[in-house]
Amino acid sequence: MTYKLLYSIVIFVLVAGCGSIATKPPPPPGDAGPAPRAATPQHTEALLQAIMALDTDYRYGGRSLASGFDCSGLVAHVFKTAWGLDLPHNARAQSDYGERITAEELRPGDLVFYNTLDRPYSHVGIYLGQGKFIHAPRSGARVRIESLRTRYWVRRFDGARRIYPPTERL
Repeated sequence: MTYKLLYSIVIFVLVAGCGSIATKPPPPPGDAGPAPRAATPQHTEALLQAIMALDTDYRYGGRSLASGFDCSGLVAHVFKTAWGLDLPHNARAQSDYGERITAEELRPGDLVFYNTLDRPYSHVGIYLGQGKFIHAPRSGARVRIESLRTRYWVRRFDGARRIYPPTERL
């Protein structure tokens, strides 16, 4: 519980202190790349809700902090709590929501999808920035933060989606 509070404070300070969170790894030398976009208050709230779920037990079909989460249950909980948005409790179905984006366009709060069960879009997490995402990985594990750059996740990446808060327009 202590590190949940610590992560929440760090995310809040990053967002409030400088008005933005870096959204992807630094570009290769010689390529300045686009400037990071500022996180909206709605996205900040979604990120804080995700961080508050850290260390929650994995439970297949789980939908709450009290009983645990599976990957899509975590995502549905975060967006319902932060924005009042009802997403389906299914990673494949969640992959149909929002706007399709590339890995290079990732911003904090975007959904990242993976093929972990030999079928597309079988796993989902929430991008946090700095090449990290939060997810409920598997039975026997807890909600955690990982790098999307690890070989395991790079090989299984299926795509990303950007979901907009109900009050934000494209």
